[in-house]
Amino acid sequence: IDGQPCSASIFDFALYFFHNARKSIEIGAGPYFYLPKMESHLEARLWNDVFNAAQDILSIPRGTIRGTVLIETILASFEMDEIIYELRDHSSGLNCGRWDYIFSFIKKLRQHQKFVLPDRSDVTMTSPFMDAYVRLLIKTCHKRGVHAMGGMAANIPIKNNPQANEAAMQKVRNDKLREVKAGHDGTWVAHPDLVKIATGIFNEHMATPNQIHIRRDDVEVSAADLLNNNIEGGKITETGIRNNISVGLAYTEAWLRGLGCVPIHNLMEDAATAEISRSQLWQWAKHQVKTAEGKQVTQQWLQQLLNEETDSLKKQLGNKYASYKYDLAKKYMAGQVSGKNEDYADFLTTLIYDEITTLPSTKSRL
Repeated sequence: IDGQPCSASIFDFALYFFHNARKSIEIGAGPYFYLPKMESHLEARLWNDVFNAAQDILSIPRGTIRGTVLIETILASFEMDEIIYELRDHSSGLNCGRWDYIFSFIKKLRQHQKFVLPDRSDVTMTSPFMDAYVRLLIKTCHKRGVHAMGGMAANIPIKNNPQANEAAMQKVRNDKLREVKAGHDGTWVAHPDLVKIATGIFNEHMATPNQIHIRRDDVEVSAADLLNNNIEGGKITETGIRNNISVGLAYTEAWLRGLGCVPIHNLMEDAATAEISRSQLWQWAKHQVKTAEGKQVTQQWLQQLLNEETDSLKKQLGNKYASYKYDLAKKYMAGQVSGKNEDYADFLTTLIYDEITTLPSTKSRL
């Protein structure tokens, strides 16, 4: 703005609010906002100041804006009360952003071998640290009189395979049933066709508009519980490693072509799940863990598997391969699986962002 850099999130909010706030109020649909990626109550305080300033400028009463904070970083899970307090005049509640939360857990604790997680498929909502996070979020929200929103199961409808589709839909049903019984007041889905399943289960088990009256005073969650990654039966396997490489490569390639949500292996993958994939690979290489099959994970082996994945894609796609960006995605992924501190990027998307911008000054980071 006027030649000076500006926070993209604040710019986005301001532009939307200026043009849409009054209309949203007029039709009774807002203005409502989700606040993602927060790590501290100080960020919540900043957003509260932004909300107040915006409302004052447009002569809209303070408190008209309602915001829901995604608790999707391990640091924020230790400050839920404080985050709600800072946004107390605008808070609608907190939301379990499960995939980014797992990514944050790996990212923040990646230097410590005792916090190494098993295959992504073994890290579920019933894993100790995830279960503790959910229970604490629900208790905190209901104690403060705001909503505790559930998260998004990655399963999506599978076409042309009724048996596989039914298995996927059952996973969604189980996930939503777990959420409503835990005390969540609502949830997210990964595909429009899943709305009916989610609403059906919540309507059946939640007779009231929400469950804020269920205080969950029985819940006691400690700092140790939030860090408990002792997942019974969890293993690091070659299959899990290959899946992480496949997802990381496929998502990075799609993102470079402008796609943010991509169905891969019948799951809806977004930046968070790709972040989990590449961060796990980096951490496993960093600590040179051994797989369940007894093979040590090294940078060299991961590079070999990455080469095998791209070779397989070349055979599958034939002449069409050239129209994709797998070679560029592979170059970026290679650095992210090295296990070296200097190679690990805070976010995969910021690492590759210069590849999709059109400003003359931008250059590839490679």
